[in-house]
Amino acid sequence: MDSLRSLSIFYLLLFAPMCCFSLNTNGDSLFPQFYDHSCPQAQQIVQSVVAEAVAREPRMAASLLRLQFHDCFVQGCDGSILLDSSKTIVSEKRSIPNRHSVRGFEVIDEIKSALEKECPETVSCADIVIIAARDSTVLAGGPSWEVPLGRRDSTTASVTGSNNNIPPPTSTFQSLLTKFNEQGLNMVDLVALSGSHSIGDARCTSFRQRLYNQTNNQPDPTLAPSYAAKLRTRCPRSGDDQNLFFLDITTPFQFDNSYYKNILVSYGLLNSDEVLFTQSQSSMELVKQYAENNELFFEQFTKSMIKLGNITPLTGTRGEIRKRCRKVNKQKDQ
Repeated sequence: MDSLRSLSIFYLLLFAPMCCFSLNTNGDSLFPQFYDHSCPQAQQIVQSVVAEAVAREPRMAASLLRLQFHDCFVQGCDGSILLDSSKTIVSEKRSIPNRHSVRGFEVIDEIKSALEKECPETVSCADIVIIAARDSTVLAGGPSWEVPLGRRDSTTASVTGSNNNIPPPTSTFQSLLTKFNEQGLNMVDLVALSGSHSIGDARCTSFRQRLYNQTNNQPDPTLAPSYAAKLRTRCPRSGDDQNLFFLDITTPFQFDNSYYKNILVSYGLLNSDEVLFTQSQSSMELVKQYAENNELFFEQFTKSMIKLGNITPLTGTRGEIRKRCRKVNKQKDQ
């Protein structure tokens, strides 16, 4: 009996590491302490550079937060959005959702340069994007969370995936939910992650149709008329496409639940914001809950951000650790 018990314990210990650190596509092989020994200053370095960038330009917090969404929705969280075009790569920066819109690449470059000096070829660009998104949220007054780490960088990009996977600001609720479901995210994630629009800006071209031609050449009836009139002064029927407007007119640089409060009174800027309240009873109830309870919003936002960051990471020997975030290591033409 003792020998059988000893044998059982032996096999339990033998296979325990395999069960605890198994590699799959759901982020189970990621953990916050990944760089504790290989680059213990990694998160501190990222935080320092992000803090300086946001101090120079407060809008950068929203830009860095947005990078995580636009990276993870295409090929998973693999840093593919950072790659420039080359002979073999068509950059995702050229896609419709990203062109003239996604930014913050210079800050990622600055972080990577600092990390390469501290611990060369160790910290992935994919992980930098994830850490920077968390730090940006905190600097804007939002919640903090432990970031699972250990992603590796892709050697490919997908402009087609970017065009197809990232939901446009004109989306209906059902099309939004479908895009999120395709990434393994649910309705609660959709409503909570939309709260990232608590900070940042949107271009005139992103919501113009709501002002002039939502249906039958008429403005969107779910947009408050007084708010629409104010928006029209800087977003005409044609031209001025790149004019910027706060996504949250109440506290545009403060990460909080004002975004949801605005939606309740028809002050959601984008169609994809307001439909959370007007096209689904279930999401409407969540909007109300988050508008009433900032702590509840923060709690779910952190859970959903971790879930977002766990979308099909490259781990183990897959991918690489890029030396520069804009190009793969063996690129010949640059």
